[in-house]
Amino acid sequence: MEMDESINVFGEPLEASMGTPVTGFFRDNMCNTCEQDVGSHTVSIKATEEFLEYSRFKGNDLSTPMPEFGFEGVKPGDTWCLCAARWLQAEMDDRAPRVYLKRTHIKALEIVPLEILRKYAADLS
Repeated sequence: MEMDESINVFGEPLEASMGTPVTGFFRDNMCNTCEQDVGSHTVSIKATEEFLEYSRFKGNDLSTPMPEFGFEGVKPGDTWCLCAARWLQAEMDDRAPRVYLKRTHIKALEIVPLEILRKYAADLS
């Protein structure tokens, strides 16, 4: 798998997330992507209880630990690389979590316009 260039939505080097759970399509704590990443795990979010419940309701349970896969579950306050289409769906349903734009891959812009992402920016003053 050849990784796309690590560039954020501003055309700058993509910033890494820190901590656990380890996130990203490549499990490198970055929202890197490639041609094989059909879900486009490119939007870096700050998880909330409301969003995690919404995601579980939509069929993507991110909060239940699965130790057999080395996954401890996402908790409120955690950073997670979310599929761009899932984030946009949550935004349309008024459940979108805040976004770290400097950690969000430029490929997310193929699905979500920057103007919408900016409204949820957690890392801009």
